[in-house]
Amino acid sequence: MEEEIKAEFEKNGFKLDEEEEIPRKCLAFCINYKLSASDIVSSWDVYSLNRQLESTVQNAHMDTFLQQLQNEQKEALINEEPGLHLYSNDVAMILNDEPEYPKDDIHGTPIDRPHSYYTEPFDSTHKANGSVLSSGHSSQIVTPFGQRKNKFAVQSTLNGLPATENTKKEDDLETDDIIMRVQPSKRCSLQILSSQPESGSRFMYDRIEDKFNFLENRIVMHATTLVASGLYEEPMDPTVASQECVFAVGMICCEEEGRLKEKPILLQGSVKHSGGQRVRLDLQNLSQFSIFPGQVVGIEGLNPSGHCLIASKIIDYVPLSVRADDNLPPAKKQAVDQELLLTHPSQMPSELSLIIAAGPYSATDNLMFEPLIELLAYARRKQPQLLILLGPFIDSDHPKIKKGTVDRTFDEIFRLEILRLLQDYVEYMGSAARVVLVPSIRDAHHDFVFPQPAFDIHPPDLQHQITSLPNPGTFCANEVKSDRLYHDYYSSSFQVKIGCCTLDILKQLSGEEISRNSSGGTKHRLSTLGNHILSQRRHVLSVEGQSEGEEQVKCICVNPGRLARGEGGGFFVELRYDGSPDSASASVIRI
Repeated sequence: MEEEIKAEFEKNGFKLDEEEEIPRKCLAFCINYKLSASDIVSSWDVYSLNRQLESTVQNAHMDTFLQQLQNEQKEALINEEPGLHLYSNDVAMILNDEPEYPKDDIHGTPIDRPHSYYTEPFDSTHKANGSVLSSGHSSQIVTPFGQRKNKFAVQSTLNGLPATENTKKEDDLETDDIIMRVQPSKRCSLQILSSQPESGSRFMYDRIEDKFNFLENRIVMHATTLVASGLYEEPMDPTVASQECVFAVGMICCEEEGRLKEKPILLQGSVKHSGGQRVRLDLQNLSQFSIFPGQVVGIEGLNPSGHCLIASKIIDYVPLSVRADDNLPPAKKQAVDQELLLTHPSQMPSELSLIIAAGPYSATDNLMFEPLIELLAYARRKQPQLLILLGPFIDSDHPKIKKGTVDRTFDEIFRLEILRLLQDYVEYMGSAARVVLVPSIRDAHHDFVFPQPAFDIHPPDLQHQITSLPNPGTFCANEVKSDRLYHDYYSSSFQVKIGCCTLDILKQLSGEEISRNSSGGTKHRLSTLGNHILSQRRHVLSVEGQSEGEEQVKCICVNPGRLARGEGGGFFVELRYDGSPDSASASVIRI
């Protein structure tokens, strides 16, 4: 079990300074108190957060940590000791005709209910101020999350977002909310660029022909984009022997199973330009490069023998002069705001404010969703135009979900806890508030496939305020309309494009990518991996603007972290775009 404990620490991002001693101490403690590896690592996560320790687990801290955990386990055993009664409470229960055991502890058979998420009328007792939780639990219950420190403290900033106000008293919140609601915020437009896969799709039903067409279209589209920039000529067949430098476009492939190696590397061309054949790729003349399997690139080089393409240059980027959605078919552009399609340019806001958070949204010791309630309370004070919530919402790794100790279905928990809180939020904030939901493969109530369809939710009278995207999904915000002369239609451009994905793409790329850096080249590996996402046009947050006839694109890759970490709180991101790309700013904030 020591290896299991060590693996659990590494899974949660912790390093051990003594890889033998620390698991040994934890193992003895787990045996004595019947704890699993995940339980003790979650406890250490909360312990390190409360004491602001580094990610490296030091043996010097283990004795104090285990002593504190031992005291907590003893107190829990004393509280659960049967036969210890307060007789005054027993008399009160008899007089009030109440049962000896609380009803919440009796797990009955779940009652069948309709599958629709919005079948029950809105309960006015579930107010947006968070005084009563939708599960019926009082917010006055003392939990480790409620006793956390450094609430709403700014951890890091980009371009100096104004500091977060975290000194407001609870008594002032009601007055502040009234004042804030008097000041109306501007509503932003929203357009979904891709809505695949659709709800109800047949998963794992991929024909070889469909896979072939997808890869072929991807290579051809990349080649068309490079040619349209005017910087490159029409691609040639890289498998044909030639004494002249040729330009080819293809996909990086491995010659054998396993990780990509510098020797050998293959380049697979399109059927249109090379009949889909592969050619060996020689990178020995390049001082620096960064490639991974499946990457579509342009290659300039020589193939004197017809068997090996000696590369002199790799084009692994897309010129900014070409729009990312020029080649998208109209069927993939789904308008959400039909009422905003003919809005005058002067009426559209030039700024955009967002709050971005990722699940899980409940601490591991309960399903009260306290982090989500705190986040919505913060959003009511800040009034962002967009609230982006990434899954998991009903985390399949939550201890209560894994053990099956809940007395409701996962769909009911999602509808009664998550959606009802969001419905309270948008009704309280008014028509200007927008919420975007993105599922995760860890959502217990949803299809655990990737790509993942959007949630099938249709809130009454709120369909233009609560929107669900597939995973991954892309949408645009704040469309700007301009009337063209001598024409009867409008041209449009979007100021902000946002791509959302709940998989750790950078982590996957880091395990597959190989690179070579020159002596004076950049060594920022995360930036390099982020550039791969941009060059392949896959799921990033980007802010676009126009300047002197040339398109300037500023892209911000956002990792908000987890809103709940163990029994404590995590982090979220507040981002603001104030009319120009250079003024975009962001902050990582502790919940």
